[in-house]
Amino acid sequence: MTTKAIAVFDIDGVIRDVGNSYRRALADTVEYFTNNAYRPTSIEIDQLKSEGIWNNDWEASQELIYRYFVAQGKSPEQLQLDYKTIVTFFQSRYRGPDPDNWTGYICDEPLLLQPSYLDELTQAGIAWGFFSGATRGSANYVLTQRLGLSSPVLIAMEDAPGKPDPTGLFATVSQLENGVEGTSVVLYVGDTVADMYTVSKARELKPHRTWIGVGILPPHVQETAARQEDYAQTLITAGAAVVLSNVEQLHSDQIQELLQ
Repeated sequence: MTTKAIAVFDIDGVIRDVGNSYRRALADTVEYFTNNAYRPTSIEIDQLKSEGIWNNDWEASQELIYRYFVAQGKSPEQLQLDYKTIVTFFQSRYRGPDPDNWTGYICDEPLLLQPSYLDELTQAGIAWGFFSGATRGSANYVLTQRLGLSSPVLIAMEDAPGKPDPTGLFATVSQLENGVEGTSVVLYVGDTVADMYTVSKARELKPHRTWIGVGILPPHVQETAARQEDYAQTLITAGAAVVLSNVEQLHSDQIQELLQ
């Protein structure tokens, strides 16, 4: 069967709900390193991520810590923040204190799709894989242990530069095409401005094929209609062709519509 299209999925906010895991660990980290003086709200975290360059939650944590102290009149040079210490603390909350036996927030992440959804794409001739800023361990945890996928195509944090650099997206597509560059339309399915910017950059660098950004509203923005609308508009402004409230709404018929 020839591939009609290629769907590449981000993981956090698309495949799993990270509102009470990654985002909670981020808030915990900022609170800890500001000596309990400041805990960013969910909206403040979204505002930072809407800048399009804070896809890495460790770097986002550090940036919010810096911004808090700069607002207090301190210079970044005075702070002497140690990035590795920030990462270690973050991971102790997200994965748990024991790196070999995870007991942290990651264990309670709700799944946002079922394996049957991916089976339906395969049956419709749509190839699929994953490009995520999550670590390979964290990404594999949800893909193989939680969803039961067998050796899915995955480009993770360790494999490529961070988004919006499209290198990882290109690598995912290359694996799905077995290294032979084709002309299938590529959809990148993500929940952040950085994800949509990644599609725009892919289009600039490889204009010979069609790249489509599909925005997904992460669960944490769906609590009120106003916030949902604001977030959807942010994704559209960043380049999303369509914004959906759940990834499973991107079924094969919807993909076919986007290809026309």
